[in-house]
Amino acid sequence: MGIKRARENDEAEVDMTPMLDIVFIMLIFFIVTTSFVKESGLDVNRPKATKSQNDSKQKSILVRVNEYGNIIINNRIVDEQRVEAYIESLLAENPTDTIVLDAHEDVTHETIVTVADQVKALGLNIAVVSKI
Repeated sequence: MGIKRARENDEAEVDMTPMLDIVFIMLIFFIVTTSFVKESGLDVNRPKATKSQNDSKQKSILVRVNEYGNIIINNRIVDEQRVEAYIESLLAENPTDTIVLDAHEDVTHETIVTVADQVKALGLNIAVVSKI
C-alpha cells in the first residue's frame, strides 16, 4: 500500500524559471540590437506671411537728377526745396518705403545731399543707382 500512496502525492510540475530566463535574455538582446537612429537634418522655422502677394509688389518712387541739376520725379521737374512735399503727395497715392535716387555723374554733391536729406526726413529708405 505504501507504493500506491507515493504515486498519489507525486504530481507533475513544470519549472518555469528557465523559460523566464530565456524570455528576459531575448528581450535584452532585442533592446540592445535595435538601433536608435536620429535622423540628421535642419529644423527650419519658416516665418508666416504677413502681407499678401499684391502688397509685396509696391513700386518705388524714382527720383532722377539730370546733368543740369534738375530734379525729376515721375517725369515732372520739381524745385529743390519742394522735393519732400512732392514725395509726400505721391506717398498718399501709392505708399512705399523706398526711393530710388538716380543721379547723373556731373551733378554736384550738394544737390544729391539736399534730395537725400529730404527723403530721409520722410523716414524712407534710399537706393542709389550709379552708372558705370
